[in-house]
Amino acid sequence: MEEKKLDVKTIFGFVLIAGLMIWMMFNNISKEKEAMAEDAKKAKTEKIEKAKEQAVAAVVNDSTQTDSLKVKALQGSLGAFAYSAALPSAKDNVTEIKNELVTLKIANKGGYIVDAKVNNFEQFHKGSGKPVQIIKDNNANLNIQFQTKDNRVLNTKDMYFEPTVTKEGANQVVTMRLKAGENQFLEYRYVLKPNEYMMDFGIRTQGLNEVVNTSKPLDLDWQLKAYRNEKSISYENRYTDVRYEYEEGKDNSLSQTSKLDEETVEGLTYVAFKQDLFTSILLTETPIKGAQLKSENLVNDEEKDTVYTKNFAAKLPLEFKNGELNYAMNWYYGPADYKILNSYDKNLDEVMPLGWGIFGWINRYVFIPAYGFLSGFLPHGIAIVIFTMLVRLVMSPVTYKSYLSQAKMKVLRPEIAELNEKFGKDPMKKQQETMKLYGKAGVNPMAGCLPAVMQIPVFYALFQFFPSMFDLRQKSFLWAEDLSSYDSILELPFNIPFYGSHVSLFPILASIAIFFYMKMTTGDQQMSAPQQEGMPDMGKIMKVMLYVSPIMMLFFFNNYASGLSLYYFISNTITIGIMLVIKNYIVDEKKIHAKIQENKTKDKPQSKFQKKMQEMMEQAEAQKKAKK
Repeated sequence: MEEKKLDVKTIFGFVLIAGLMIWMMFNNISKEKEAMAEDAKKAKTEKIEKAKEQAVAAVVNDSTQTDSLKVKALQGSLGAFAYSAALPSAKDNVTEIKNELVTLKIANKGGYIVDAKVNNFEQFHKGSGKPVQIIKDNNANLNIQFQTKDNRVLNTKDMYFEPTVTKEGANQVVTMRLKAGENQFLEYRYVLKPNEYMMDFGIRTQGLNEVVNTSKPLDLDWQLKAYRNEKSISYENRYTDVRYEYEEGKDNSLSQTSKLDEETVEGLTYVAFKQDLFTSILLTETPIKGAQLKSENLVNDEEKDTVYTKNFAAKLPLEFKNGELNYAMNWYYGPADYKILNSYDKNLDEVMPLGWGIFGWINRYVFIPAYGFLSGFLPHGIAIVIFTMLVRLVMSPVTYKSYLSQAKMKVLRPEIAELNEKFGKDPMKKQQETMKLYGKAGVNPMAGCLPAVMQIPVFYALFQFFPSMFDLRQKSFLWAEDLSSYDSILELPFNIPFYGSHVSLFPILASIAIFFYMKMTTGDQQMSAPQQEGMPDMGKIMKVMLYVSPIMMLFFFNNYASGLSLYYFISNTITIGIMLVIKNYIVDEKKIHAKIQENKTKDKPQSKFQKKMQEMMEQAEAQKKAKK
């Protein structure tokens, strides 16, 4: 047998592949070494910082040393700020302020809020006894990192502020000062007013231009790891995101679904860490240049990741003016309630995902006032039912127009079928004759589409409306204990992908209602609209959608707010009733047929659209003959 010899090209190919594999192997090893070195460096830095922190804490808590000895011992680590660490207030104490709506605790260490409770609201289930807390157990921090003139890098979150509690009329005032001397300090000032979720917050310095490097802005880092507060973590996480205002009134948000999303924003005037139905918002009167915002999704497995939803971070550069900082700000901790946020007249209603353009307009000026009026004297479940009836009543003329168009097309079907048979081999001629028939009969084939298009803004606005209605939270109706969450009637011992581990009843009822609604409309459309040559068979598509749409709704809405599912169930049921009334008592197909026949005897001028279509068809026909 003759041996096969490898040619030069084959050998070269093998060598090239081997070389590539070796390069990839070494490259991966190099990257792994770099990553390990970076991790080791980070761990070493954290270890050093931890050791410094422990050393400072040891000196601060040493009751045997005098203040002067403490200052001397701490100067090596803190420089001029050893003065603050040696004060009697340098302890891990907190100062509590509260009003009827919120309870806040501010720590000496770091000078920031370490506990924020929204009074009168509970987690998950009403009666659970667990209060809604936006901040607790070190899930948030506020830090300013600065460089001193003797080249030390210090973080305010690790240093001790001196608290002072005063009153300004009915307002509670907490002043936290990080001191480098008696008249040299960084100050956080909190002012809580009665019956307000919004408080005043100020940052200023005095005399620190002699201690701190003021040649570049200081970064204010605000970080919050969002706690879960609602029954469905997947639904809550869907509406948990970073929202912000910039450039004098523009608004935007980071991605709700991405694993990680970051953005650099110019002219920032507020940033909101929105946690579905609650939110914390930091506002500034002086626009922030080059603000860096970040959102990280923490829910990888809904069965395991059940405590936190997202990790938020905002880095806000604070600029010196005449060697000092002076920023007037506000801080909001409370419900993500449209009425409350809108009352502050600071564009905070944009924190609510009410939709853009016409969708948001419908929600703000029609649906929210209408539903607010009804829920003012009716239980929320009944208010949703009445609200739905009103919406369907207002939209009933559109439903009538749509059904009337379908009835006209149904009457014309036999004649259209004749044209299809007569001109089956000449699609252009068939289309021309079909358009002539429509023109003589006074029928617009697009009339059935326009009503459906008109309903889209209402449909989408309502889809945004219900998840944004804070008033539905923990309000019960029938078997649903919370209209802002799912209405579970059965807990499953297993999890179904994309569905969940429970069965909600309102989505089942809504799916059944939409099935019968589509069955009614699909049947009429199939009867009225013959298939056009070269076009997809709409009859088959509608048959598939008849079964796919209810199943999609069943899966999609199983974890959604039961108030939204209740709306769709009532809405589709009412629409079915309206269509039955129109079909049996208002629209008479015999009268429509007689009217169409009468229209055919009249010389009705063509519309501009019909003339244009006729000209286009005639030109196409002429080109076709010319080619032949």
